[in-house]
Amino acid sequence: VQLQASGGGSVQPGDSLRLSCDASGFLSDDYAIGWFRQAPGNEREFVAAISASGKVTNYADSGKGRFTVSRDNAKNTVYLQMNTLKPEDTAVYYCVASTRTSLPRRGRFDYDYWGQGTLVTVSS
Repeated sequence: VQLQASGGGSVQPGDSLRLSCDASGFLSDDYAIGWFRQAPGNEREFVAAISASGKVTNYADSGKGRFTVSRDNAKNTVYLQMNTLKPEDTAVYYCVASTRTSLPRRGRFDYDYWGQGTLVTVSS
C-alpha cells in the first residue's frame, strides 16, 4: 500500500492550492481517505476526510468553508482543494487511508496507512 501526496508549495495568504493523494497497492474505493497536517512544534491534526463512496465528508472547523475533499475512484486519487489559505495553514499535509472503516473519521488512530507528506507554506 502506498500513498503519494503532492501539490504542496509556497503561496501567499488568500491563494489556493489543490493537493492530490495517489493511492496504489489497494482498491482505494474500499477505504476512507483522510488528510492530516502537522505544523512545526505541533501535533498532527485532522483536516478532512472522505468516505469510501465519496458521499460523506468530514472537516475540521479550521477548514470548513475553505477546504473541499473529493475523490476519483477510477483514478485512485483523492484531492484536497484549499482556498483562501491563511498563514496558520502552513504545515506538512499527509494523506491517510483506513482499512478499518469506510467512513470519514477524525482520529489519527482510525487510519493505518500514511503517505510521506507534502509541505504547504502560506506567507506574505
